[in-house]
Amino acid sequence: MLNDYESFKKEIYALTNIDLNAYKERQMKRRIDSLIKKNSYDDYVSYVKALKTNKDLFEEFVNYLTINVSEFYRNPEQWKILEDYVLPHLFNKAGKKVKIWSAACSTGDEPYSLVMLLSKFMPLSQIKIIATDIDKQVLSKAQLGLYTEKSLAALPVEFKEKYFRKVGTSSFQVIEDIKKCVEFKQHNLLKDEYPSQCDLIVCRNVLIYFTEDAKIEIYKKFNKGLKKEGILFVGSTEQIIQPQVFKFSAFKSFFYQKENDL
Repeated sequence: MLNDYESFKKEIYALTNIDLNAYKERQMKRRIDSLIKKNSYDDYVSYVKALKTNKDLFEEFVNYLTINVSEFYRNPEQWKILEDYVLPHLFNKAGKKVKIWSAACSTGDEPYSLVMLLSKFMPLSQIKIIATDIDKQVLSKAQLGLYTEKSLAALPVEFKEKYFRKVGTSSFQVIEDIKKCVEFKQHNLLKDEYPSQCDLIVCRNVLIYFTEDAKIEIYKKFNKGLKKEGILFVGSTEQIIQPQVFKFSAFKSFFYQKENDL
């Protein structure tokens, strides 16, 4: 009954600029087929035709694909510290060619926020963020770059207006120029080799889920992955109690500077 999913994906891309190839096909196709049947359509052709004329149906479909768990500029006061103190410190040491790793980046809000902030200091063509997560599905969603209005609530208005295109009435997609600045990769913090010679590592609201022994190993690896005087940016519930154990010193609240190799 439901057939020609390839043509359907092309139609959806033309209609919304949303690339369904970014999702795991088997799972996404099953979910979309269920949505189509729920709305009493027999095939992709009739459903797409309805999407073009039925505003409510279109909104339902877009919201179905939209990421709901992300948050840009989480804890805005910390992003202000990053802008006013941390980045100038790094630029003073390394120039504008800084190497930044967003570890456990989830659905992409963090690395995209980093790109937007860096755009205040340099052209987008000079920005490259490494972004990793263990979950392939959230990486696919990150690459799609589709978010709810709520997830953008803390983002500076200038970034929202400049770097997103509206899809429907309440969803927003990151523009391609921002996406091009981020390289997404699958990575396991507990097992895989870490990027090296980083100026800044951002790993926020993740380590709270690890055991103390695992945290110790991760902090050691973060030390190894950073340049001397590089910065580790952690979440608001993840302050390092004895940073000197890992050869870090407190730079600002939730920011730690590497002093020496372990």
